Amino acid sequence: MPKGWRKEQSRDPYFRRAKAEGYRARSAYKLLDLDAKFHLLGPGKRVLDLGAAPGSWTQVVLRRCGGHCTVAAVDLQEMEPVPGATLIQGDIASPAIRAQMAAALSGPADLVLSDVSPRVSGIALTDHARSLALAEASLDVAEHFLKPGGAFVVKVFMGEDFNRILVLARSRFAKVQVFQPQATREESRERYVVGLGFRPPAGEAKETPG
Repeated sequence: MPKGWRKEQSRDPYFRRAKAEGYRARSAYKLLDLDAKFHLLGPGKRVLDLGAAPGSWTQVVLRRCGGHCTVAAVDLQEMEPVPGATLIQGDIASPAIRAQMAAALSGPADLVLSDVSPRVSGIALTDHARSLALAEASLDVAEHFLKPGGAFVVKVFMGEDFNRILVLARSRFAKVQVFQPQATREESRERYVVGLGFRPPAGEAKETPG
């Protein structure tokens, strides 16, 4: 990696804190900020973590629940094991992968998290469109796995079609907010859409995991 990148990382207080506290990435503090604001995590919950690599959000979930929760962490990339979590490698749209998620959760999820990001091209419109597509795919997973009243968090890059994900989320959740964690880099266009109080689609058959 370029020396300039390493130097920038070494100056980042969240990067240094993550190393000191045993988190795999500085993104752990984004979830901690989200939890402080929305009270998402706790013992006994079933949590589905999408786009989980390298595993820092999974680590936060397990620490916040004291190990007394069920966590399925999914990513296209291979991940180092996270003790206490079931790791699943594959595409969240794949029926086979969804079957593995259902088996790992053994019941409806209380919370679906998605910190998934597209491969960044540097072209704002392209990256925004890819981010929205991933957010919508994550919402589709949430609709299939969340229990009534459950919560959903998804990362989305800001752009001209940002409202599209808000409209979709508001059709499924009693309350929807946009939140920027303190740990988000100043120059970043990412925001988190938080849906609370999941309302299953009326008149539609809902898959029941497990």
